[in-house]
Amino acid sequence: MPKAVRALPSSLTWNRAFARRRWEEEMKRILQGLAFAISVAAPPQPVDAKVVKFEILRTESPAFEGRMFGPVGTYDRIIARATIAVAPDDPHNSLIVDIDRAPRNAHGLVEAVSDVEILRPTVAANANRRLFYEVVNRGNKLGLALFNDTGVTNDLAKVADAGNGFLMSRGYTVVWSGWQGDTAAASGRLTFSPPIVPQVTGLAREEFVFDHLDNPVLATLSYPAADLDPAHVKLSVRERESDPRTAPNDLSVRFDAPNRIAISRPAGFDAGAIYELIYLAKDPKVMGLGFAATRDIVSFLRHDEADAEGTPNLLAGQIDRAVAFGASQSGRYLHDFLYLGFNTDEAGHAVFEGLMPHIAGGKKTFTNYRFSQPGRSPYQHADTVYPGSEFPFTYPVITDNLTGRTDGLLARCLAAGNCPKIIKTDSDIEFYQQRASLVATDTQGNALAMPDNVRLFLISNLQHFALANDRSAPTRTCMFPTNPLHAGPPARALLVALDAWITDGTLPPPSRYPGRNEGTLVPPTADAVGFPQIPGVRYSGQLTRPTVIDFDAMPPAKGAAYPIFVPSTDGDGRNIAGVRLPTLEAPIATHTGWNFRKAGFAEGELCENNGSMFPFAATRDERLKNNDTRPSLAERYPKEGDRAAAVSKAARQLVQDRLLLEQDVDLFMANIN
Repeated sequence: MPKAVRALPSSLTWNRAFARRRWEEEMKRILQGLAFAISVAAPPQPVDAKVVKFEILRTESPAFEGRMFGPVGTYDRIIARATIAVAPDDPHNSLIVDIDRAPRNAHGLVEAVSDVEILRPTVAANANRRLFYEVVNRGNKLGLALFNDTGVTNDLAKVADAGNGFLMSRGYTVVWSGWQGDTAAASGRLTFSPPIVPQVTGLAREEFVFDHLDNPVLATLSYPAADLDPAHVKLSVRERESDPRTAPNDLSVRFDAPNRIAISRPAGFDAGAIYELIYLAKDPKVMGLGFAATRDIVSFLRHDEADAEGTPNLLAGQIDRAVAFGASQSGRYLHDFLYLGFNTDEAGHAVFEGLMPHIAGGKKTFTNYRFSQPGRSPYQHADTVYPGSEFPFTYPVITDNLTGRTDGLLARCLAAGNCPKIIKTDSDIEFYQQRASLVATDTQGNALAMPDNVRLFLISNLQHFALANDRSAPTRTCMFPTNPLHAGPPARALLVALDAWITDGTLPPPSRYPGRNEGTLVPPTADAVGFPQIPGVRYSGQLTRPTVIDFDAMPPAKGAAYPIFVPSTDGDGRNIAGVRLPTLEAPIATHTGWNFRKAGFAEGELCENNGSMFPFAATRDERLKNNDTRPSLAERYPKEGDRAAAVSKAARQLVQDRLLLEQDVDLFMANIN
């Protein structure tokens, strides 16, 4: 039998409780200060913090091997590096965890360095005067894969790297910068270098799901260990997240280096088992400074003539509006960026007029904490009790009936009077993995009305992310072939709508998101959801169960559960609410956002962000033989051209609803199979 998990030695101290209390007190003070400042209409005061150095490292002119983008012409690609310096006592910065402990320069400011990349029209007069800022995902660019239908690449050198040229043909100036302080500088990733806080130790926690059976297995720690004695760590294993933590006799760990360990794995656990290590760490990074870096770099590019050393700003006078986009982790970053008040720069300007958080659900990030790990995302089978999963989940300010807290993602911008316009898009899996229903309900499960500056859209039946040319395929760990549906076409239309909204006040399309009042957001049971009977598939309602979490405990402890709901479906398994792609209005298969882990990999747990595709039977006889309740292809489309006509009709309706661009109608018609 497994032995009980060892308790950590009492001599180890845990610093997060203090840091968390200090953070909450600071946030309350900031809110009060902002409200007071607005009430007396005090003018912004000059500050010393700024982009102190903006170095142009390389310019490629023209970019994309000289490709032309209609009347906009060619683009230039600029590779740069920005050094920011912030005043730690300024109210815009003092909420950054450990900034008061960070090393300071000769002027008493805290510095950090960020990689920057810019794509801009070679002829400035041909630009649309809009800055499109993409928050990089673990240092990687994903935005062009969504909006321009490219693959995922960081080296934008070839003609094909611009894809369909959507952003360029519309004249956007595209900007990326590093913000995640633990991203490795490899494969063209954009990095961020925050200061390290010296002489600070505290407990840190790692979770590993290896999805292989190598033994022993090597793993890298997020922070160096302050104590390399294996007897002073707590190591456990469990097959599933809901199982108790155990420490079998044949489970052990050794340190190969302060940030490198080798785990000897016990018998009886498969490749999907969860390993947890709690250890005394040192040298935390001021990770929350990444929010200030985004704020200050974008503000500099929009408003300043030159950096502190007199180097001219290459975009000076060329930008009227700015939109920020982020996908997945980067969308969760935008939630934090807004929530923590970083959409107001130190001069009082709004940094972004529009935000597009994509596939972020109701989560934030584990960034502005001591010993933070921004790459973590709480899922059903992994990282479930990391920060980033806690209240508030949604935009309006509401009271959490479980904790008594009153808060919302818009709280600080409401106090500052400069809330951006927001178009938020999610896929089906966000309701299963990322608490998306808590965006549309309060913490008792009642429907919420969104503020006038927020629109919500479900892109129906999609998995988390798929490329434009993806095909359904099996994976090593998932039970079913993947879902290849791509969110690019509606995302393009919604960006055009957001641009018009922030430019001249043209209202975007109304929200299309599941709701409790409409009966399209339902409990996660087979009967309530209405999922069809498909051979070899059992709808289990498996999903992340969000709870109140005590992060002061180590490991964090779950408390009371929040109500959670998922989109209802029709007899084909299509989400009843949301934006359906034209091909879903004339389907050839059932597409889901969810998939399950296969045998040997924690069977039956959600398979991370992967969806599934279940083709229809070809004929009525085939489906009846297999006990498939879904009409066959022959029953749906008895005559040649029936499906093409249905897809065309659906596409034209979406164009009328401003949820699809005219240019994308032909895209769908060309890909009917």
